[in-house]
Amino acid sequence: MGFYADFWKNFVNFSGKTGVKDFWLTVLVNFIISSVLGVIFPAIAGLFGLVCLIPCIAMCIRRLRDGGFNPLLILLILIPVLGWLALLVLYCMPSK
Repeated sequence: MGFYADFWKNFVNFSGKTGVKDFWLTVLVNFIISSVLGVIFPAIAGLFGLVCLIPCIAMCIRRLRDGGFNPLLILLILIPVLGWLALLVLYCMPSK
């Protein structure tokens, strides 16, 4: 679970890199936590989502940098569906 500790330690670190494995494991853990909280305590799940917002953005920027892409590509998230799919593909690219 060192990858998840790194996620919280680097919550405002927009420089550096995040590997593919660490990125997707963190996404999976956040999804599981959100799902469980959403079923039991929906309001707390929403609060957890807000708390994770900045660390997730920082991690996504580090992942783009690790893949050799311009971190400004995170702005593709503003384009519904196509932008999200493009980012999904970029996040799956191997590290450079």
